[in-house]
Amino acid sequence: MNDVKELEAGLDEFRETFSRLKEEIQKAIVGYDELLTDTLVAVFCRGHVLLEGVPGLGKTFLVRTLAQVMGLQPGRIQCTPDLMPADILGTHIVNENDDGRRVLHFERGPVFANLVLVDEVNRATPKTQAALLEVMQEGGVTAGGETMKLPQPFFVMATQNPMEMEGTYPLPEAQADRFLFKLQVPFPDHQTLVEISRRTSAFDEPDLAAIVSGEDLTRFQKTVAQVPVADHITSYAADLILSTHPGEKSSSMVNDYVSYGASPRGLQALIRSARVHAALDGRTAVSEADIRRVGLSALRHRVILNFQGEAEAIAVDGLIKELLD
Repeated sequence: MNDVKELEAGLDEFRETFSRLKEEIQKAIVGYDELLTDTLVAVFCRGHVLLEGVPGLGKTFLVRTLAQVMGLQPGRIQCTPDLMPADILGTHIVNENDDGRRVLHFERGPVFANLVLVDEVNRATPKTQAALLEVMQEGGVTAGGETMKLPQPFFVMATQNPMEMEGTYPLPEAQADRFLFKLQVPFPDHQTLVEISRRTSAFDEPDLAAIVSGEDLTRFQKTVAQVPVADHITSYAADLILSTHPGEKSSSMVNDYVSYGASPRGLQALIRSARVHAALDGRTAVSEADIRRVGLSALRHRVILNFQGEAEAIAVDGLIKELLD
């Protein structure tokens, strides 16, 4: 009984903190209520986020603001075709010690931060993109036979432009799968554009307070991870993952247009993020509605179309919505 009360008290504190975080971010970011919620959900799930949208929508500013209100050390990597793995991970350089002897010293790269913005990730070459794999999955960097752990908590938020494809390298499926969510950054409506103009036409930037620390963040991550998930909910999520794969029991649309579906990592993403939504709704158990709420964000980058699907320009979001319905 005490464990249940402790969990409820922890979730109450989490809800209040989540609300304060959104309010603070919205002092700087106009609109994007759903996008902000999904981004914060990913952070509390210890997941990486891929933000997709045309230039000028504030993707970079969002990540910078997030680091500020969470008291995290930010890092930034601007991807270009000539960017090398050593430019992001770091490299060994020769220094002189106090005795005048030459020694090898590892100069750390920009990934050694809490919240790393990888801007225009699809502009980096496959070699550099691959260097991010260990960073995102293991939370460490191996150089010269030595493995160095990254500071905790650690998140990667990558952006990509879906329109300009010349000179870009689409993320391999294995790397896209490392992102908990792929979020679409929508174009602002008329009212939001007017408000953006009002807030940003001057040179003053909003004074943002740090609502949580890294230690608080880690504590809340552990709290929401304790939200129980019933067996039938896990079974529902597993059925959803299986329905994205072609097979006898799959829909005709999946069989016609999908090459292969979501991985077991997709199931983990559904369960982990559904726990956060249950906590935000004041419930101590996950429901099917929580799974459906995160279905698009967790699966849209994990469902790979076949040649026919690509040729007919089938929308992956529409396909997933059909499965959810």
